[in-house]
Amino acid sequence: MKSGGRLIVECLEAQGVERVFCVPGESYLALLDALYDSPIETVVCRQEGGAAMMAEAVGKLTGRPGVVMVTRGPGAANACAGIHVAQQDSTPMILFVGQIGRDMRGRDAFQEVDYRHFFGDMTKWVAEIDSAERIPEMLSRAFHVAMSGRPGPVVLALPEEMLQEAVKSSPGRRVEPADPAPTPQQISSLKELLAAAKKPFVIAAGSRWESGAVVLLQRFSECWRLPVGCSFRRQMLFDHEHPHYAGDIGLGINPALKRRISEADLLLLVGGRFSENPSQKFSLLNIPSPSQKLVHVHPGAEELGRIYHPDLAINATAGEFLKALQALVPPTIPTWSGVAEAAHADYLEWSGEIPATPGKLQMREVMRWLEEHLDEDAVITNGAGNYATWVHRFHRYRRFGSQLAPTSGSMGYGLPAAIAAKLTYPRRQVICFAGDGCFQMTMQEFGTALQCGANIIVLLIDNGIYGTIRMHQEREYPGRVSATTLVNPDFAALANSYGGYGECVEETGDFAAAFARAMASRRPAILHLKLDPEAISPTTTLSRIRSMAMSPHPDTN
Repeated sequence: MKSGGRLIVECLEAQGVERVFCVPGESYLALLDALYDSPIETVVCRQEGGAAMMAEAVGKLTGRPGVVMVTRGPGAANACAGIHVAQQDSTPMILFVGQIGRDMRGRDAFQEVDYRHFFGDMTKWVAEIDSAERIPEMLSRAFHVAMSGRPGPVVLALPEEMLQEAVKSSPGRRVEPADPAPTPQQISSLKELLAAAKKPFVIAAGSRWESGAVVLLQRFSECWRLPVGCSFRRQMLFDHEHPHYAGDIGLGINPALKRRISEADLLLLVGGRFSENPSQKFSLLNIPSPSQKLVHVHPGAEELGRIYHPDLAINATAGEFLKALQALVPPTIPTWSGVAEAAHADYLEWSGEIPATPGKLQMREVMRWLEEHLDEDAVITNGAGNYATWVHRFHRYRRFGSQLAPTSGSMGYGLPAAIAAKLTYPRRQVICFAGDGCFQMTMQEFGTALQCGANIIVLLIDNGIYGTIRMHQEREYPGRVSATTLVNPDFAALANSYGGYGECVEETGDFAAAFARAMASRRPAILHLKLDPEAISPTTTLSRIRSMAMSPHPDTN
């Protein structure tokens, strides 16, 4: 006989779960007690949103659900920030929520929430485990649902007395999701479309990728001499130094790349949904019928035809699809030969030299130094904000599993994601980029980094404003600054107060030595980079945005 809490832990062990992220609560004490004797590492976080983001990051890196545990009511509400990232980013994740006693339902008991209504369509499945006997069944289903088709988050509520029930059940087998694959007829149809094309283009996107699929995509690109772009915040899906890499398709897209996609006569969209940001607010492809011929490959059948009507819909994971393509050989040298190299040249120009920006600290020089000194497999994380433009435009991603960034645009993501990455890959460099506003959404998790020994380096880019919002504000309401100014702490002192390493960097020439000292400290570190707020992006300033918005529009008659 064992408790329901013990059985849940045994089920997690059977699924290969190495660690869980949590904020403790009295509603699931029996589960916490069961973890005491388990080899599963329990990472104690400071706030449930940060804990959920850590679990989501594990799902991104491994392809298997990250696990987070929170208490009922407010705990579940706080975790929604991470749940939303998992939903929009198609990431497998499982959230366990402590629940009120079963005999108290419907009385508005202490912290009572109906989680099926509360999470709604933000999750793939929400359920409450009423009987400890059903734990193996429910957890098996949770892992299947989280990983299958289009991956996403699952929520299981755990009534307190259910966790204390004594049962004889045993955990089920390790879950492996089904991998849908293309039919021979679909591959034959794709070959015909490629043979007829003049300007084909490949877009790598979405989740359910693994390193082998990335290699196969590169081979396919080389065989057919195809240009490849990566969707918003999926840049790790193709080596940026490869001569066929065309750039990232997201916010602040290279105009030459945008034009190339618009003028393509065949688009091969592999793995993704091509939502608002990569599609440039749903403008690059006509809806529902794109002007380009569209081949849409996605592991979730429900996503095929949901927005865009493809000429060829293929329900398959990226890996199974690309395996099937290896037998495809072009009959002759394609008519578009040389286009991929031209697209790569456009990318190199776009991500190359830029003018100096206002202020003593030049982010272009910081990025150049990092490109020369970081390991190829360094994991780069970020949340949301204009500071992330420097990473997306100027960092060269070389390896799969080296990027953690929310396509959902969630602030506060970078720090928790970096902690999860360092725990998953303790021997790899993990660098978190964060703006001052972004960092303060989850900055208490720096204490989590100290507690679990996650020796990350945070590059905290402080311009004293909510930069993205100020940029839009100056464009739409020039000179009328409202609710976008920040009064910030000394972030270096904050790091030191936790027992980490902190240092302030105000001039470009001081960065390299400060970074070396942070590495040598072998502690979680914050480098507080003071950036002039005028340096709002690599190519413009706040003053210029304001001036353009206030100038009279030219007469178009």
